[in-house]
Amino acid sequence: MKIPRLGLLIAAALVLSACRHKEITKLEREEAANVASEADFAVTVREWSRAEGLYAKAATLCPDSGDYWVSLGIVRMRLNDHSGARSAYKSAIAAYTDEFEHNPANSQTVIRRAYVLILLGRADEARSVVDKARAKYPNDRVLRSFFENQGMAKMIADPGLKGLSP
Repeated sequence: MKIPRLGLLIAAALVLSACRHKEITKLEREEAANVASEADFAVTVREWSRAEGLYAKAATLCPDSGDYWVSLGIVRMRLNDHSGARSAYKSAIAAYTDEFEHNPANSQTVIRRAYVLILLGRADEARSVVDKARAKYPNDRVLRSFFENQGMAKMIADPGLKGLSP
């Protein structure tokens, strides 16, 4: 009976080790930036399918970049792929959340996360995210300015967001 337990233990260890986040190399980040730049060009010439493939590649290379996921979601909405857009937006939320946890000085990620939450129709959650960040970092100029300039209300009222929402 010791052999099956040992096998089970080894299998569990392998599964758990695969759950760790892979370190993204500088070369992968550079490649993702180049691919995303090519995708940006594809968007300017309205080649949505090409842009989708390129943004998907960039997001795969750098899954911690919320901006790649948002761009992928927007392109998928252009292609009328609502479930794909929703999935990309959810990945963006996770990336922005992780980024802010690792780098609280980059409060712009809180605002970007709120934007994506609004795209997903979760305005109350977006307000809560910004309010919690403001409470935790009351001296943050970006968050204070966003609040004082009614940034949340402006985002919610933006008619352009309707076409980007799945």
